[in-house]
Amino acid sequence: MARPVTPLTDPKCEAAKPREREYKLFDGQGLYLAVKPTGTKVWRFKYNRPDGRAGLATFGNYPALTLKAARARRAAALELLANGQDPMAVAKATKISEANARANTFRAMAAAWHEACARKWSPGHAATVWRRIETYLLPGLGDRPIADLKTRDLLAPLKAVEQRDTLETAGRLRQYMTGIMRLAVQHGQIDTNPAIDLQGSTATRKTEHRPALPLDRLPELLQKLDADTGRPLTRLATQLALLVFIRSSELRFARWGEVDIGRSMWEIPGQREAIEGVKFSSRGAKMSTPHLVPLSRQALAVLDQVRQLTGRFDLVFVGDHHHWKPMSENTINKALRRMGYDTKADICGHGFRTMACSALVESGLWSRDAVERQMSHQERDSVRSAYIHKAEHLQERRLMVQWWADYLDANRQQHVTPYDFANRGEGAGNVVPVNFGKAG
Repeated sequence: MARPVTPLTDPKCEAAKPREREYKLFDGQGLYLAVKPTGTKVWRFKYNRPDGRAGLATFGNYPALTLKAARARRAAALELLANGQDPMAVAKATKISEANARANTFRAMAAAWHEACARKWSPGHAATVWRRIETYLLPGLGDRPIADLKTRDLLAPLKAVEQRDTLETAGRLRQYMTGIMRLAVQHGQIDTNPAIDLQGSTATRKTEHRPALPLDRLPELLQKLDADTGRPLTRLATQLALLVFIRSSELRFARWGEVDIGRSMWEIPGQREAIEGVKFSSRGAKMSTPHLVPLSRQALAVLDQVRQLTGRFDLVFVGDHHHWKPMSENTINKALRRMGYDTKADICGHGFRTMACSALVESGLWSRDAVERQMSHQERDSVRSAYIHKAEHLQERRLMVQWWADYLDANRQQHVTPYDFANRGEGAGNVVPVNFGKAG
């Protein structure tokens, strides 16, 4: 018959003195206090595992772990044993889980997501994305276990950014978090993506379309442009922008090496060599995809005048003060304001693209694919994008840009609608014959 055990008391635990050899003070039900020769007192729990083997668990040192706390640990262990679980195995699994949680933080998953995505991004864009994550997300979320994060936790940094009225940044951050948490799901760290429910959680700014003149005001614009008394290179840049309707950075950072006069072709690379001290100067065509710009007779004539001014330099449109720096991003808009236009309400440089696209569509002459490709719009369907990029509709696009240049000439004195200009008959001037069978 087992000898009855008198439960321990705090005074008895405190009074226990070290001896030459370790000894035990029993509290009952497997719990005892081991007193070492060094004076250290350790709580241990002796038990039989579910498979019958002997088990010995260490709970902690006294008095850091009090008698009451040690008994609570014993009660929890006995409950596990009653349910057929080994307390030591459960403690080990919990320790591993906690270690994984500490390792699987939002910071670690954000870094893994960024590393994977950066392979398809330009270095500049990758740096921008990580800078936003570091600035806005990591301070509050970085050290938190990914498995602990709920939608409300992810919403907090978005609301902080929203309050600063940087709504576009808030939208970007939401996209980043959705991607990061999706990767956590794929890695088995969480079962569902809490960032999905962030959709619509922050305000969005009303889309502001770039202003463009209605086509019936083309004669007025062309006459003002011809009469502009500003810097000659600025006038030529504005004329060329209207003729080729490309994006501002594509025009400003243009190099003479990109222009092939013999082929009447301007090839804008996906990325350009950066110019020291000039922000975004490495930008090429949109989405870092090379873009071909066929050149009309009128565009070639403008470029011939430009070459007389800047042909000895690398840049086509040099700045006012340094030939190795491009003209300002506000140059064309400043010229339009000098002509009397409000660039926020009437027309801006980007509005040339809208006007050209509108005329090309209204003419009824050109296929949607050819117009989209010449506008350098990126097709969202990856299969369709690959086809369009490969085919390019180049012959049709050559006809298209020449038609647009001729259409501008036809509007110098009085307005002609795109449809009327496209259907004047073969005997009329400024008519481009179209053969879709040979397009592409």
